[in-house]
Amino acid sequence: MRADWAAPQPGLLPYTYANFARAKVFLFGKWCEVAADRHQAQPADLSGACKYGSLFMQGVFGGELRGHYEHQYNFIAGRLVDLSHDAADVGRMRQPYRHEPEYFAVPELQAALERCLLRTDAWAAEFVGLRN
Repeated sequence: MRADWAAPQPGLLPYTYANFARAKVFLFGKWCEVAADRHQAQPADLSGACKYGSLFMQGVFGGELRGHYEHQYNFIAGRLVDLSHDAADVGRMRQPYRHEPEYFAVPELQAALERCLLRTDAWAAEFVGLRN
């Protein structure tokens, strides 16, 4: 278990716009697989995927997790980065990019992140070509 979920982490690839675009397409495919595994309808976008998306992005590009009870995103190399920026659920939020550092100390969130990490670490490794 991570001691500090919001602490900066090293990345495996440099963050670039091209890599962001590739990561977005990749994660959407994985999010569709998660929906199929759960016997849910195919998602239209990355709504509901912010924990997975932000952990995946941190695993690939490093940086910090940021967010609050409604939404989670990344801060990488001095910039706000959100794979879900154009998702319907994010569009409905009044302040999607508010950052409440104390939120990451909530035990229920820590447990939820821990449950996501096995999957997102595997996705990050697959994305950077470390595993097939």
